[in-house]
Amino acid sequence: MRNLIQPGPAADAEPRQRAALAGHEYLDNSFRDINFLESAAVTETSELPGLRKLIRESWQRSASFKADPDNAAAPLAIDRDELEDYRRQHPLAAIMPVINKLLVQPSHDSGLLVAVGDEVGRLLWVEGDPGLRRRAEGMMFVPGADWSEATVGTSAPGTALALGRGIQIAGAEHYQRAVHPWSCTAVPFHDPDSGAVLGVVDITGTATAVAPHTLSLVEATVAAAQAQLRVERLQRAAEATGRPARRRSPRAASRPPGEGSTDGSLYRNSLQLLGRDQALLSLGGRTVALSARHSEILALLSTHPGGLSAEELNLLLYRGDGSTITLRAEMVRLRKVLQQLNPDAVPGSRPYRLPLDLVPDSAQVLSCLQRGAHRIALEIYRGAVLPRSEAPGIIKLRNKVSSLLREAVMTDGSAESLLRYAELPEARDDVGIRRAALRLLPPRSPKRAAVVADLERLEAELHA
Repeated sequence: MRNLIQPGPAADAEPRQRAALAGHEYLDNSFRDINFLESAAVTETSELPGLRKLIRESWQRSASFKADPDNAAAPLAIDRDELEDYRRQHPLAAIMPVINKLLVQPSHDSGLLVAVGDEVGRLLWVEGDPGLRRRAEGMMFVPGADWSEATVGTSAPGTALALGRGIQIAGAEHYQRAVHPWSCTAVPFHDPDSGAVLGVVDITGTATAVAPHTLSLVEATVAAAQAQLRVERLQRAAEATGRPARRRSPRAASRPPGEGSTDGSLYRNSLQLLGRDQALLSLGGRTVALSARHSEILALLSTHPGGLSAEELNLLLYRGDGSTITLRAEMVRLRKVLQQLNPDAVPGSRPYRLPLDLVPDSAQVLSCLQRGAHRIALEIYRGAVLPRSEAPGIIKLRNKVSSLLREAVMTDGSAESLLRYAELPEARDDVGIRRAALRLLPPRSPKRAAVVADLERLEAELHA
C-alpha cells in the first residue's frame, strides 16, 4: 500500500515459514491415518521449534472445531440476496467511509485487499486491488463467506476475533493449505460505547500484508473509525434531545476507561481540542462544551497524567498575570461542572490531577505520528489545538502537534496528503507544502493548476 506500508516481510519470516511447513508435515504424518480432527495429539505441536505459540494454540482450537485443513475454500454463510440488507443494517456500515478513505482507496493496484467482517467472522466487504480480488475468489475470500476460526481454522480475521486483539498470519501459518500463498493482518473493531466486538478489519495480500508497519496502520485506522463512530453518535443524540447524550447501558457506563479494548483505542473519555476554541468533553457517554478557560485546564491536566502543582499549572495557564488564587477559583467552578457529568472525574488537588484517563484528540494525532501513520493523523486533525488560546502551555502543545504533523507530511506524505494539509487554516500561506506537492504531482495532473495559482498568490502577497 503505497506511502502507508513499508514493503518487505519481517526479518524472522523465513524461519517461521519453515517451522509452519514442518508443523503441517508433522500433523500429516502423525494424524493422516487416524481421526486427525478429533485427536488430542495435536497438542504435541508444542515440541516443534520455531512455531509461534499464537499459531500453535490457534491450530489446537481449529482442530477442536473440526476445521478441515484440506478444504479448498471457505463456505458462503450469507446469500447474495441477504447480504445487502445485512450490510446496510450492520453497525459497521457507518464507519465504512473512514475505512474506504484510509485503507481501501490507497490499496487499489497495490497488491492488497481490505476486508471488513462481522463479529462472528463473516466477511461483509472485500475491496482493493481488482486482480487480487479475482484471485481471492478461488478460496472464497468474498463478501458473505465465513472466515471464523471455527470454520476455516487459523486466519487473521477469525483468529483476531478469537483473541480479541490485532494479529498477523503469514503464509503456511494458516490452517488451510489453500491459504498458504496469502498473508494477512487483522484488528477487531470494538463498539466505542459498550466495548463489545462489532467486527474485524483485515488487510490481505502477499508478504506486504504482514510488513512491520501494517499492524500499526490497521490499529490506527480502527481507532480513527471508532472515534468517528463515537462522535457521530454523540452528535445524533444531541440533535435528537437537545441534551448531553447518555449511554444506553448503565453497565457499560460503569466500565473503567479502555476496558473492552486490547489496544486502548476506544477513547471513551475524550476531549476534543482540535480546531475548537471551546473543547468538547465526553465522559461516560455524556458530552458538554466547556468554557475557554476550563478547556485549557483540562487540556493541560490530560497531558500531565502525573499531575501539576498549583504553581506549575498557573505558569502553564497564565501569561504572567495570573495568580494561584485565580486558578483555585477556576478549579472550584470546573469541579462543579465535572461533578454533574461524573463525580469520579473531579480532579484531585496537591497536585491537581485527573482521577481517570482522559484522551484528547491531540494525543490521538501524536500517537498516530509515532506509529508512522501520518495519513490517519491528518484525518483526525481538524485544526490547531484551541487556536485562540494564549495560555503558554497550550501554545507549546499546539506548536508541537502542528509542527510534528507538518514534518511527517513533508517527509513521507503523498501529493494527496500534502494537498489535504494545504487546506488547513494554518497552511494557508505555506509555500513549502505547495512546492512539495507540485514536485509529486504528475505533469498532467489537473490539480497542478490550483497549486501554481496558490504559489503565484503567495508570491504576489510577499511583494505587495
